[in-house]
Amino acid sequence: MTETTAGSSPGRLGAAGAAVAVAAMVTNGLAYLLPMLGARHLSAEELSVLATVLALVAIAGVAGVGLQMAVAVHRARQPGTPTRQVTLVTAAVAAGVVVVATPLMLTALRLSLTVVALVAATTFAVVLAGRWLGELQGDQRFLRLAWAMGVFAVGRYAGMIVTLVLGAGVVDTLVAGLVTAYLVLPVLAWIARPAATNGASSIEAPLRIRQVMSAGTAALAMLVVSYADLIFARQLLSAADSGAYSVGTVLTKGALWAPQVITVLALPRLAIGDSRLRTTVLAIVGACGAVLVAASVLAGGLAFRLAGGQDYAALGEYAPFFAATGALYALVFAVVNAKIAAGARWPSAPLWAAAGVLAVLTMFVAPRTVQGIMWCAFATAAVTALVMVFGPALRRTPRRSSPADPAEHRTRSAEAVS
Repeated sequence: MTETTAGSSPGRLGAAGAAVAVAAMVTNGLAYLLPMLGARHLSAEELSVLATVLALVAIAGVAGVGLQMAVAVHRARQPGTPTRQVTLVTAAVAAGVVVVATPLMLTALRLSLTVVALVAATTFAVVLAGRWLGELQGDQRFLRLAWAMGVFAVGRYAGMIVTLVLGAGVVDTLVAGLVTAYLVLPVLAWIARPAATNGASSIEAPLRIRQVMSAGTAALAMLVVSYADLIFARQLLSAADSGAYSVGTVLTKGALWAPQVITVLALPRLAIGDSRLRTTVLAIVGACGAVLVAASVLAGGLAFRLAGGQDYAALGEYAPFFAATGALYALVFAVVNAKIAAGARWPSAPLWAAAGVLAVLTMFVAPRTVQGIMWCAFATAAVTALVMVFGPALRRTPRRSSPADPAEHRTRSAEAVS
């Protein structure tokens, strides 16, 4: 891989965006493949343990997502900012939370002490990886970021996939995943190694743990609000109806995550105060959502068949509403990322409020049907999007600790790695 700092071009940015999108698809593909293989190679009890561990690591690993966003924003403003110390603290705290929750996992989730230890150790590795991903994102080295995302996905899932195929049990599978997760960390560090420096940068304010916590709570809120309706459906509906609802949420997640590459590319530019970019990002994300909703109107039955099989094709008339919910939350998440980039103290507050409203509506107001929960989720997403997109103007002036040369930012925004 070589690094260039040539002028910006739509072709180069498009190639970077395509690379990041492919890396995200690889990550999601491996994440989906693992439980599918588990269902074929493990007993029901072991499959349940595997699914539970994956969920726990995903939840605890939100700290890594927050670390990545915080590092990206800070590095965009202050190139060369060291991030080692805050990374170690964040990873230790995330793993420590898992350790503290050990009694709960032993009793409520019926996990063994060995499995809980593997969860804590894997969480530490997952959060550590957020440092290098964030550095690459903040430095706008998007092709290297795509490579790093792919390598990290292989580290997280490939070891477990291979071990499962070879016929190992769930504990051996988790150990293999732990080993490969740590093995790829030096590779990530190598991919994220700094380019040849043209002089030491002035660093007056290091990245603070408070900034990581702010971004981390926002990432957690995004996870909660995007899965809340599915959780309520599981709790309130019959097994058949909750299964049908889960198929619908596949369309929601597709519309939600499809345009996320746009926010990945935009976050560093938003952090350095590109005031016009926020409007552009919202327009692109909105257009992407409109296309997906239109497609679900035209081929709703096909969408449900692809997501869940022929048994669910009759629910195709509801496909546009599930897709629209995801498209609206994609807009909301784009605004939240812009708030993080602008240094907002509580960017996640509207999302927590939305989750609370959705809980009240589903638990006490709406009929306990697929349609009832679907309408609650759609209405909550619509109101949240209206408030956040068209509400009070976002404070766009980021908190800079040291002035940066606009020419330098233009040069850095043109960086691409091949």
